Amino acid sequence: MTDPAVPPRRHGIAHLFAASRYSWQGLARLWRETAFRHEAAMGGGLIAALLLADAALTEWLAMAVLFLLLIAMEALNTAIETLADHVSPGWSAAAGQAKDLGSLAVFCTLIANGLGLLVILL
Repeated sequence: MTDPAVPPRRHGIAHLFAASRYSWQGLARLWRETAFRHEAAMGGGLIAALLLADAALTEWLAMAVLFLLLIAMEALNTAIETLADHVSPGWSAAAGQAKDLGSLAVFCTLIANGLGLLVILL
């Protein structure tokens, strides 16, 4: 099996366009994760709850930051799982621990989102 060709390094504005493309590719990859699709649906529920609560701009911003952190955490968790599966295709205690820790990070961020919404609604 041969490795794919290494893409050329980009500089200046070309680097910005390449980085943007990589981010969109990451989002497309993340969309294939069931957990992310559930979290995206949760984002819709979050918007509905904030509309019903007539949330202030600062509350919208706080929840937007928390939700973006959740998406970032899910992306990192998916990256950890992908690498763990690649490096250790068989069962591995270390790979399992890495996956568990990534899952914990997502769970903590979900809790933070829930607490933030609870504070706004109460």
